[in-house]
Amino acid sequence: MPITIPPIDLLAVAPEIAVSGFACLLLMTAVFLKGKGGWVNACVALVGLAVAGWFALCQGAPRSAYSGMYAADGFTQFFKIIFLLGTGLVVLVSVKYNEEENMNNGEYYALLLFSTAGMMLMAAASDMMTLFLGLELLSISLYVLAGYARNRPGSNEAALKYFLLGGFAVGFLLYGMAMIYGATGHTDFAGIGREAARGADNRLYLVVGAVMLLTGLGFKVAAVPFHQWTPDVYEGAPIPVTAFMSAGPKAAVLAVMIRVYAQSVSFMHVDWLVWLSVLAVMTMTVGNVAALVQSDAKRMLAFSSISHAGYAMVGLAAATREAVASVAVYMLVYTLMNIAVFGILALVARKNEQRTKMRDFAGLARSNPVLAVSMTILVFSLAGIPPMAGFMAKFYVLMAAVKAGLYWLVLAAVLNSAVGIYYYLRFTVHMYMDEPEEKLPPVKASPALVVAIALSIIGVLLIGVVPSAYLEMAGRAVVSF
Repeated sequence: MPITIPPIDLLAVAPEIAVSGFACLLLMTAVFLKGKGGWVNACVALVGLAVAGWFALCQGAPRSAYSGMYAADGFTQFFKIIFLLGTGLVVLVSVKYNEEENMNNGEYYALLLFSTAGMMLMAAASDMMTLFLGLELLSISLYVLAGYARNRPGSNEAALKYFLLGGFAVGFLLYGMAMIYGATGHTDFAGIGREAARGADNRLYLVVGAVMLLTGLGFKVAAVPFHQWTPDVYEGAPIPVTAFMSAGPKAAVLAVMIRVYAQSVSFMHVDWLVWLSVLAVMTMTVGNVAALVQSDAKRMLAFSSISHAGYAMVGLAAATREAVASVAVYMLVYTLMNIAVFGILALVARKNEQRTKMRDFAGLARSNPVLAVSMTILVFSLAGIPPMAGFMAKFYVLMAAVKAGLYWLVLAAVLNSAVGIYYYLRFTVHMYMDEPEEKLPPVKASPALVVAIALSIIGVLLIGVVPSAYLEMAGRAVVSF
């Protein structure tokens, strides 16, 4: 029987090709520059991201490619822009940090680009095989990045924990995929949805498989109770890697969960939205309560990222087009503000990350008032204080839940937001009201980090002032979904 080769649509996967191609180029430059070309490596990575962004914007009409395994639509396009923007900010944050930590190698930036390619494949996946390919490309790169500071025991421990727990979670994911395939005979989401709608023969296998699939994805998005790895890995990984892990992978998994639910799970005649709502409340509550008692800024931001995953899942539970658009905007805003916060933390932490405690921000308003104001704007946005973009993003998610009748879920989210304000404002209290324990030279940001922080703050303020334009943009992307 002859093998039929599916039509090849290179334009659909052009962003992934561009990112992967520049990642391979960075591996070659690493051979010749031997750790001495930090700016060259960063510039090559930024050019690759810019080229991929141009291809993403020029992808053409929405369509399905590679026998329905890849979706080149507006939804994919919107999330690809989030991934590329977030990775670009992380590259800018990494330049000075890598120079100080002797990590200025091309392999580092290549791993960032390979991770980005994996995230883009996940967002475009309309088949379980494509989803698994993208997830593993992302995961393997992140395992290496988490332990990239090889001379630091905490980084080695973070990589080992992430690898072991990640492998365990992937086992759940694969078993779930196998059970879904066994029950429906399909690996594509649309085919699974059709079989589920007409009543699959082995409905129990189908439901159990969906639960295991949700378990694997819940690990990657750090949803409770699959979150235990997050604080330890975030604390041990290098700060720019932590920034990267806190934003892009979460957006990628949420994009997958949206697509899987819309095309497959919603047809299984099981009220999955109730379970998603419970998961959202648990994630918000555990993340916020645990963040209250943290003295280390990295661990606090780790639990904060868990709580924000819970807020985004409120939009998933609402399960309307407006809710999906609000989740997309939420992840755009979260990417901007969280990566910039970690960039400022990298400055305060200094060499070898010896100063990552909350009290180490004491006196920053006097030693570097511009940096303190920038940090204040960003943490106000994370806390959801108007008129920052964080408030508007959270507002749109909650309004979508209100329109869906999920009043109890909205109440839980509002109460959790009030709790979050407390630990975010601890940054401002330390910066403006406390005296430092020891006198240190003032921190000086590199030009690359200044650009990253400035772009993030402009985005936070702009989306906060005119949020409707971005919500409409996300809404148009969701229409083609």
